[in-house]
Amino acid sequence: MSKLDRLFDVDLYKGAHSPDSIWKLHRLNDELIRTSYDVMWIEFDENGRFKQKYDVPAVGRSLLMSPFNAFFTWQTTAIVEIIHNELEDDELRSIKFKTGNSTYELEYVPNPHINED
Repeated sequence: MSKLDRLFDVDLYKGAHSPDSIWKLHRLNDELIRTSYDVMWIEFDENGRFKQKYDVPAVGRSLLMSPFNAFFTWQTTAIVEIIHNELEDDELRSIKFKTGNSTYELEYVPNPHINED
């Protein structure tokens, strides 16, 4: 187990959601798109060091996309404004937020890589 795995205390092979759906992040400034099986929200202290992880977004937290190890797919800078979010059964389904330098939309969508019979 790596130091990062111990910090986040997560099972890298177990997602919080079904593999039938994935998280899709769209950066509106330049149309960049990233996908992930799971996401977490992290907070840093005043020295820029990891402080705590969360399951929900909030101003001051950064988005981290899985896998949760040294090879994560994407991390945003800290949220400065939440424009809109949508919940379903108390679970986040989509959010539009601004960071210091970009605007993002994150949504939970059907996994395009699942073979339909």
